[in-house]
Amino acid sequence: MTSSRKPPEVKPNKNYLHHLLLFIASIIIVVAISPREGKFRYEFQKGKPWLSSSLIAPWDFAVEKPGEVIIAERDSILRNFAPYFKLDPEVGKNKIADFDNYLNEVRENVEKESRAIDPKEFQAVKRELDSILSGIYHKGILESNELMPYEKLPSGVTVISGKVAEERPVNGLYNEKAAYQFAEEKKTELENRYVSAQTKPVREFLSEVALYDFIEPNLFYDEATSNAVKTKMLGEISHARGLVQKGELIISRGEIVDDQKFMMLESMKNEYERRLGKDEMWLIVFGRLIEVTACYLALYFFMFYFRFDVLSSTHKTFFIILIILLFIIITRLVVYVPGNVIFLIPFAIIPIMVRTFYDSRLALFVYLITIMLTGFFVPNSFEFVFLSFIAGVMVIISLTNIYRRARLFTAAVIAFLSYSIVYLGIGLMQEGSLAGMNWRNYIWFAVNGVLLFLSYPLIFIFEKMFGFLSDATLFELADTNQPLLRKLAEEAPGSFQHSLQVANLAEEAAREIGGNNLLARTGALYHDIGKTYHSEYFIENQAEGFSPHDQIDALESAEIIIGHVKKGMELAKKYNLPSAIADFIQTHHGTGVAYFFLKKYLDKNPKATDMEKHFAYEGPKPLSKETAIVMMADAVEASSRSLSNYSEENISELVERIIYIQEHDGQFSETPLTFKDISDIKKVFVKRLSNIYHARIAYPKRETARG
Repeated sequence: MTSSRKPPEVKPNKNYLHHLLLFIASIIIVVAISPREGKFRYEFQKGKPWLSSSLIAPWDFAVEKPGEVIIAERDSILRNFAPYFKLDPEVGKNKIADFDNYLNEVRENVEKESRAIDPKEFQAVKRELDSILSGIYHKGILESNELMPYEKLPSGVTVISGKVAEERPVNGLYNEKAAYQFAEEKKTELENRYVSAQTKPVREFLSEVALYDFIEPNLFYDEATSNAVKTKMLGEISHARGLVQKGELIISRGEIVDDQKFMMLESMKNEYERRLGKDEMWLIVFGRLIEVTACYLALYFFMFYFRFDVLSSTHKTFFIILIILLFIIITRLVVYVPGNVIFLIPFAIIPIMVRTFYDSRLALFVYLITIMLTGFFVPNSFEFVFLSFIAGVMVIISLTNIYRRARLFTAAVIAFLSYSIVYLGIGLMQEGSLAGMNWRNYIWFAVNGVLLFLSYPLIFIFEKMFGFLSDATLFELADTNQPLLRKLAEEAPGSFQHSLQVANLAEEAAREIGGNNLLARTGALYHDIGKTYHSEYFIENQAEGFSPHDQIDALESAEIIIGHVKKGMELAKKYNLPSAIADFIQTHHGTGVAYFFLKKYLDKNPKATDMEKHFAYEGPKPLSKETAIVMMADAVEASSRSLSNYSEENISELVERIIYIQEHDGQFSETPLTFKDISDIKKVFVKRLSNIYHARIAYPKRETARG
């Protein structure tokens, strides 16, 4: 433990090889799923100057249209496509012939019941009725088809009559309902002409005529022709907007990348990557291996130097590797989906998850490694990494001091706002106007924020899978009504009060140095639960003036005192305490020695040698900041009870002496604490103990009034 902490000594009994294999396996997986195409050597952005040397076309290539332009052209074709309908002329001919026979039958029936109809008037009415029906069939009646319903038809359709195809407006055609209505309206108009007594037989004749019985569709949807023509039209969409010839100047140094230059550069980039991927695949894979390995090495050394407690644990290391791999695999799958839906992936879940179980610094580093690795195979990698970086940092900041029930909602809102504002800035810089912005991305940003709420079930799942502790679980364990804490309060009330004071000290100290203050508090509450066995042998539970240690040998006393750690671990196992809390029980004395009983023993047995090991705790030493803080707080709080004068100087001297002894014994050698951390912890202890034991003001005694 130093101010610039040295890496821990690598010992053969630790599974460092297992952790190294995890990193190697992860590197292999990432390289295996990475694209095999080469990477264009130049970075460029629309609206910014070309900073590299002048670029000359090395070969002929087509200038490709932007994807959104091709999609717009496709949509335009589909929107304006006139589907094909075949005209069957026989339908109209047959129905009109049937209609003529029908009219003769109706005339006979009417003349039987009424007087005869004038032949000239009958022929005139018949011609008008035939004209109505012929006019309807001439315009055409569309069939009702599920594949092409009348309501969804475009403004025009193509009618095939024999070998001739003619485009007609839909409003110039009938569906069956419209044809019925038109025929009835015309017949009603005809009836209204015959209102006199002389024309009554004609009116009765018209009232008996049912035109709708002779109206049937004569235009039938031609699915095969429609699909064939549509496919041909879509296939004829040109993906190119010009040609760049070999040796042609594409862009000069310092020239602004406008829309035209951007399309040329994008086209050259795509052609370059296609050509590069054909013959140099293994070199590309090797280059990708170097890039991915560099990222994982950076993560490994960061954890080695700054979070060795995580790196030294197989399941903790596996959790970090797993969460990185999950998001890389998801990104690799989503990147093939059209529409730039890459922004749907809630990358901010990574810092939320890591921050929940560890700290903000590790959360940020793991997040940065993840977005850099995914940046290798997403389009517009700089834009993606920049947007994700800002959003992730803002989410980490929002998680620092926000109460748990509200903080995830706040993080989701902040993620959405961060993406939206930064994307607006990038869009304005590239397009120079709001018109060219892809506003659909804001929908993805909003969905991204909503997906952050998946953190709740994911935290629960990973907590159970890896035995981690979330804030929710720590809040629950820190409740003094928990069975184990109630047991401590009832059977060892002095030890319970001591644990409460240690918890207060540890919480403040952890908060001061950026540790997990809730973990420190919870661990401190449980660190002495082993004192429920033989509680009367611990000074805080003894009545004044009596100690059972006076009746037994010092070696037996030490065995009881040291044994409270082992008893505590047994209780932790019995009550299913998480391993992270059990660590506080096992390490709060480290490998220290019960010096009081060792001295007592040596006073009675001056010739005894090599006895220190019999009075030493089994350990291990603390491995984390939080367990080290509880060790300090435990010793300081217990020793402070023996002070006769609670002045700030005496308290400060006590704190310095206790922690110096622990440092000198090497109790903090496995922790990531720095000298500054320990200095800050001492200040917190002194301030807190001074507030607890502050001297009361001595008011002068009130004298009685003299008479």
